[in-house]
This record gives sequence, structure tokens and C-alpha cells, in this order.
Amino acid sequence: MENAIAFDTYAFVRKLRDAGLTEQQAAIQAEALVNLIEERLATKKDLAEVEAGLKREIEKIRSDLQRDLKELDSKTEIRLKELDTRAETRFKELDTKAETRSKELDAKTEIRFKEIDARVTELELRMVVIKTGGMILAGIGILFGLMRAWPLPVQFVPVPGQEIRQTVPQFSPVK
Repeated sequence: MENAIAFDTYAFVRKLRDAGLTEQQAAIQAEALVNLIEERLATKKDLAEVEAGLKREIEKIRSDLQRDLKELDSKTEIRLKELDTRAETRFKELDTKAETRSKELDAKTEIRFKEIDARVTELELRMVVIKTGGMILAGIGILFGLMRAWPLPVQFVPVPGQEIRQTVPQFSPVK
């Protein structure tokens, strides 16, 4: 410590002597107190120097911290851009896969619809055949029914050289 604190040892020794201590005891205590003050107590100038040193260290720490924060911000920004790029690439891959899968499903669906359309067409054709057959059978049935209800007169054309005989209906007498 550069500046010593002003301490009046003579006045201190007098006060101790007046209080009942011997001259030698008072001098020893004064000397011990002076050593203590010089070694342990700081002056205002000492405190100002320490304060200035601390301010410099704090300012250095502050600037280092700001530099580190800027560096961290730039690294974080770069990392975020990398992650964003990776995510965008992954989304594009997933979108492509989904689009491909969708096209595959559309193609499969189209094939299934064509198969179903072919089956429906086949069934429609069968239905037409069945209806037509049913109508023909119904027509034949109606024709046979009409023929039984109203028989057509059959004309017999004799073959030359063949004799024609006609049967006469016989009536039974009424009783």
C-alpha cells in the first residue's frame, strides 16, 4: 500500500498511559496497531485502484461474453439453417414418396375399377341372355297355350294314290 494512513501514535500512547498502562505496554500496543493498520487497512487510493482494476476486468468479461454470444448466435443461426435445409429435404422426400404411393394406389384403383366394369358388363350380358331366353320361353308357352285353347284346323293333303277316310263322329243316344 502506497499511502500510509496517518495515525498519531504519541496521542494513542498518552491515552493508554492515562488509562493505567505503563509506557512500555502503551508503546507496544501502539506499534502493533500501526503494523496492523499499515498491513491490513486499505486507503482510498488503494480502493480506487482495486475498483478500477475490477471495472477493467468486468468490461473485459462483458466484451468477451458479448463476443461469445455473437459467436453462439451465428453458430445457432447456421445450425438452424442446416436443420431447416435437412427438414425441407426430408419433407420433399416424403412428399415424393407420398406422391409415388398415391400414383400407385390410383393405378391399382383404376385396374380394379376396370375389372369391376368388365364383370358388370359380363353380368349385364348374362342378364340380357337370361331375359331373352325367358322371353322366348314365355312366348313359346303362350303360343302353346293359344294353340290348345284354339286349335288350328289342319288340312290334310293326300298324297296321290292314298285313300282318304273320314271318321264320322258317333253320337250316343240320349237316355
